[in-house]
Amino acid sequence: MLGAALLALQLAAQQPVQPRTIAIDQRLADDAGLAVGDRVVIAAEPDEPGDTVIIGAITRRAADPSEIARAEPRIRVHLGHLQQLLGYGDRVDRFAVLTPSESATDTAIERINDAAFGFRAHRSSEIAIETSQTFRVVTRFHRAIGVITIVASAIFLLCILLLKVEERRRDVAALRLMGLSRRTVLRMVVAEASVVALAGSGLGVLIGFGVSAAVNAYYQAVYRTPLQFSVVTPGIVTFAALLSLALGIVAGALAAQRLVRTPPLTLLGR
Repeated sequence: MLGAALLALQLAAQQPVQPRTIAIDQRLADDAGLAVGDRVVIAAEPDEPGDTVIIGAITRRAADPSEIARAEPRIRVHLGHLQQLLGYGDRVDRFAVLTPSESATDTAIERINDAAFGFRAHRSSEIAIETSQTFRVVTRFHRAIGVITIVASAIFLLCILLLKVEERRRDVAALRLMGLSRRTVLRMVVAEASVVALAGSGLGVLIGFGVSAAVNAYYQAVYRTPLQFSVVTPGIVTFAALLSLALGIVAGALAAQRLVRTPPLTLLGR
């Protein structure tokens, strides 16, 4: 029995130790030209001998805004292997806990915070808000630009309609002399302005889709992420169409009021 045990130990010692596996980030794989099955050496410091491992998987980063600014490569190893490489012992900087309910989350936060001095538990939603502050500022900035653009476009639309209606002074005068009422002329001008506004909003939506696709293609290639930087949603399209229609109706009504209140002969220059 003793001889058999010694023989088994010798055979086990002679068998080569299979290297451990790791998972690397897609960015690192593209930059270094690595693929699944390649052997690499990882170490805690550049001057250390390190440990030979096999790339077992290549991961792709999720569409998380908080990870956009993180350009450093990411490597995932087993916990025991990480402790061996770093010599960190049974310590962690941070960890995540999954709870089954909201009440369980409150209880876990309270117990972790009361466990010892220096521990601090946070909800994942709070961390997401903190890491997305920059994007919230950018969103507010874009909203302000949007409001300014809408106001400027409304003034521009009103000026164009005023000029167009002024050019049709003789046509309006002829319609009035033919017996058309002021209300009918006003409806005609407003309807025409509404059609022009809807056509303009449709063209704007098409341009928005094209610009959004170009923005996503460029920044996704720069940051190598599946995150959508620009999104045209049905809500945005509906809001743009309704806003354009409202602005067209208001601008057309204001422009037509100047003509329908003027006597027809005055419009003809008599």
